[in-house]
Amino acid sequence: MTTTTPGTRPANARFSSGPCAKPPTWSLEALSDAPLGRSHRAAVGKSKLKAAIDQTAEILGVPDGYRVGIVPASDTGAVEMAMWSMLGERPVEMVAWESFGQGWVTDAVKQLKLDARVHTAEYGEIVDMTTLDYDRDVVFTWNGTTSGVRMAHGDMIPADRAGLTICDATSAAFAQDLPWDKLDVVTFSWQKVMGGEAAHGMLILSPRAVERLESYTPDRPLPKIFRLTKGGKLIEGIFKGETINTPSMLAVEDYLVALDWAKSIGGLTAIKARADANAQTVWDFCETRDWIANLAVDPATRSNTSVCLQFTNPDITDGAAFAKAVAKRLEGEGVALDIGGYRDAPAGLRIWCGATVEQSDVAAMLPWLEWAYHAELAALTTAA
Repeated sequence: MTTTTPGTRPANARFSSGPCAKPPTWSLEALSDAPLGRSHRAAVGKSKLKAAIDQTAEILGVPDGYRVGIVPASDTGAVEMAMWSMLGERPVEMVAWESFGQGWVTDAVKQLKLDARVHTAEYGEIVDMTTLDYDRDVVFTWNGTTSGVRMAHGDMIPADRAGLTICDATSAAFAQDLPWDKLDVVTFSWQKVMGGEAAHGMLILSPRAVERLESYTPDRPLPKIFRLTKGGKLIEGIFKGETINTPSMLAVEDYLVALDWAKSIGGLTAIKARADANAQTVWDFCETRDWIANLAVDPATRSNTSVCLQFTNPDITDGAAFAKAVAKRLEGEGVALDIGGYRDAPAGLRIWCGATVEQSDVAAMLPWLEWAYHAELAALTTAA
């Protein structure tokens, strides 16, 4: 039992799952080259946006022939653009094992009213992706940000599929291997693994996705910000830095700074390794305690970014209140900010372990977590 206040504090107590911690070398001064007060359609604005697109593709290893674009409304906007613009040509398999995936299910079934078959799993578990019909379009998250459960691999997705695979990869991109040949649409946002600012999304299209856009016109009205084609052809400007609506050039500069940092430390291999090491630090901690456990049931599907935990002590009768009290105590000490579990998830904690977090900060925070747990348990016993 840890009753003594730990002596070491994290240098950075930010463990939020979005917006996430800035890269360790980040500073406001690093944004001084942002072309503020300039049009994003001016040469300088277009060049910055194109640089963000090109560096994203380079670091992630996006294959030649795929399109990478910057779109409005974060990852949500990117997923919605894909769903509204592409779905309906054939039946759909909708997959959800946490709240964001469930949101796409709701849109497909209640808003778009598609011919959809829904596959769900409880928090901590994952849908058996081998049971899906890949001649249908398939919509799924790669990493469940609110459940801490991720796809272990994409081997079950056939190369000769007739349908499209639309993958929400917002807390997976830059931290986990994405098999590009198995994914036709990939979306994510800057504020997750790269610690960028909110409101901007990334939309990556395979040649098969482009073919769908240019050959299929859905029988529904499309808002302007969802339109990816004009006259039956892809709007190529979206994928060259000519964004649909006005982006924040300050946020673009911030993303470029994060991309430069990733390249400087060794690119994708290095940033994935940082996330792996952070998550392993938390997993090792849980393995040696009998009062806390990973929400993900199968170790093979544990997320290395959004690590979701639950208290397992049977004496805790109100898990939600207890988890909230632990998170509040840690925030009050200034050692762990914003680690409460997602509102729709089972009661517990969620610790962001993406690449911008330092392993030393994770290691310094965990003794405080143990201290807060025992302090709240003692308070619970006293109250009883």
